[in-house]
Amino acid sequence: MGQTIQMAGAVIVLSGFVANQRMGLSSDAVLFLLANAVGTAILTVCAAVNHQLGFVLLEGVWAIVSTLSLFRAMGSGSPSRAAGRG
Repeated sequence: MGQTIQMAGAVIVLSGFVANQRMGLSSDAVLFLLANAVGTAILTVCAAVNHQLGFVLLEGVWAIVSTLSLFRAMGSGSPSRAAGRG
């Protein structure tokens, strides 16, 4: 079960990355930031449960930065930014 949850978190993060690299989704788009925030939060919890402190640090900081950026992007109110065209 733990491996399935880890894989789901990784797929969420990677889907945002692939959409950014291959489909032109902006790195400050709400969808990209949401994928990063959710995926890395899942991976942070998994790393913490498994006592992998290096990954807790990496994924935790990534989750915090993504979440703060997500709040900033959502607060901008720009429809083009939310759609990834900003």
